[in-house]
Amino acid sequence: MNPASIANVFGALLLVTGGSMLLPIICALCYNDGDVKALSISALIIVAVGLPLKRVFRNHDTLSIRDGLFIACFGWVVISAFSALPFMIHGTIPSFCDAFFEMMSGYTTTGSTILTDIEKVPHGLLFWRSQTHLLGGMGFLTLTIIFLPHGVGGARIFRAESSPGQVITGDRFMARNRDTMVFLWAIYLGLNILQTLLLYLGDMSLFDSLCHAFGTISTSGYSTMNDSVGAFHSSYIDWVTIVFMILGGVTFVLFYEALRGNWRSVIDNTEFRYYLAVLLFFCLSVSWILYVDGIYDSFPDALRYGTFQVVSILTTTGFATANYLTWPQSTQLFLVIVCFIGACAGSTTSGIKIVHYVLIFKHMYVSIKRIFLQPMYVSTTRLNGKPVDASVVDLAVCYFIVNILMVFFGGMVMILLEDITAVTAFSSVVATLMNIGPGFGQVGPVDNFAFFSDTGKWFLAWNMLVGRLEMFSVLVIFYPAFWKR
Repeated sequence: MNPASIANVFGALLLVTGGSMLLPIICALCYNDGDVKALSISALIIVAVGLPLKRVFRNHDTLSIRDGLFIACFGWVVISAFSALPFMIHGTIPSFCDAFFEMMSGYTTTGSTILTDIEKVPHGLLFWRSQTHLLGGMGFLTLTIIFLPHGVGGARIFRAESSPGQVITGDRFMARNRDTMVFLWAIYLGLNILQTLLLYLGDMSLFDSLCHAFGTISTSGYSTMNDSVGAFHSSYIDWVTIVFMILGGVTFVLFYEALRGNWRSVIDNTEFRYYLAVLLFFCLSVSWILYVDGIYDSFPDALRYGTFQVVSILTTTGFATANYLTWPQSTQLFLVIVCFIGACAGSTTSGIKIVHYVLIFKHMYVSIKRIFLQPMYVSTTRLNGKPVDASVVDLAVCYFIVNILMVFFGGMVMILLEDITAVTAFSSVVATLMNIGPGFGQVGPVDNFAFFSDTGKWFLAWNMLVGRLEMFSVLVIFYPAFWKR
């Protein structure tokens, strides 16, 4: 490994973190809630640590894939730890464990919270909390690549932070990593600005519009209200949020193709078509059950609330407009299934992802046909009209199995650590590992994660990181060969 080069990147990470506190500080000055000092001191401390690292090791720019994996894993831990400072200094979240949990949840776009009364938190700190979604949604390390010299191995970092789904789909559209990151961030910020404007036109304050846009496009879920988006009681706001949650679940390469006018690539994209089909099926199914069972008087209302919750969970956003734990068991079953699906690879979402299911089912179809129906049948699994290598199918199957095993063993660990029901234990792991936010049982949409012990919170925070980096980039550091020369 190259410790000096790693220190160089960590210095850049901290400088970006400290510099990004400027907007929350301005927000705190506008509202004068007494959190300016905490944010300012935190920014100075972070810059004071990051600047020497960046200057001393500025000439070290060699990164191996091992270095990239190390940075991808521990970079998120470092920025979450330093980002917790404002909450601890102000006293809103005095415990380092709780503050770290909140920030890891923010950066990994999970949205699980330990705050019991969000509306009492000062505006500057709430803005900083939501801004972690903005920074983490596209990947904090991808933002840092923009500020690194071309010599520093941005490709190594990007590869380490990329999901298996991106490897499978081969979503690359620009030659230089910095150019790629700039274009991705331009699209990402453009969507945030557009949603902010639309929410503001719906009589939401500019502050709330910004914070909720940050949590929507990044498919994250932090709200400024205790009752989440449901607090606004607006069908307009609900539908705007639904549309942008769906957009947040689309691979960003398709936005690039659409801007180029290449709509054929969008229409022919296999994963995108399955994504829309899955959304349509679950949204209509849940909405119909809610209407038939009389939960809502009209089908438009059932469609609004049912669609919102399905889209929120499937895209791993985690916003809520209703307490779905009071809904019929059949709708809750659909929502549990949705927890394990996820949206598109190359989007801001987490979860298992549509592309993995598409590959697995296509592979199953080909295998069954060859084994039972036509022994001489020769065919390959295809994606976007192109044959997929067998190793890619193996990766999809492996990724699915690892996710299920992580949920199973993680739930067992939570049962051993906490005095909770099995539903709450397994749901807390699914909610954090899939970066969904709320779950079922005692971690439902009207509850929070504050009651867990510190040990339980550390474990769930680790699950957030594993889920955000999509398993392999984190788990590989526990493989002994990783540390050998």
